[in-house]
Amino acid sequence: MRTKITFLVFSFFLYFSSQAQLIYSCNNRYDADIKIYVVDNRYDADLLVYKVSNRYDATDNQGLWFFVDNVYDAKKKIYFVDNRYDADLLIYFVDNRYDAQWLNRQKMYLLY
Repeated sequence: MRTKITFLVFSFFLYFSSQAQLIYSCNNRYDADIKIYVVDNRYDADLLVYKVSNRYDATDNQGLWFFVDNVYDAKKKIYFVDNRYDADLLIYFVDNRYDAQWLNRQKMYLLY
């Protein structure tokens, strides 16, 4: 019995921690929680983002994003703007998951 309860608590924790960076890309800026601009240079970014292929790899607030198809599965809804000055957050997509990180920690609250 104790093992089952421990397993359930662990599963519950794992489920909610894995949902931290589930992202939905909106078509309308007014539906979004955060406005995003993708910069050309990694040093101009607030966050270096790596797109993971599995939703369970998108953990915590580390820049590992999984894009969901359904808005109801998302933790955050984003909209990609055309002008960096309209954005709440500047990101740069990296090719390696170990490069994903916050460069401007003052904006971390946007993804909690």
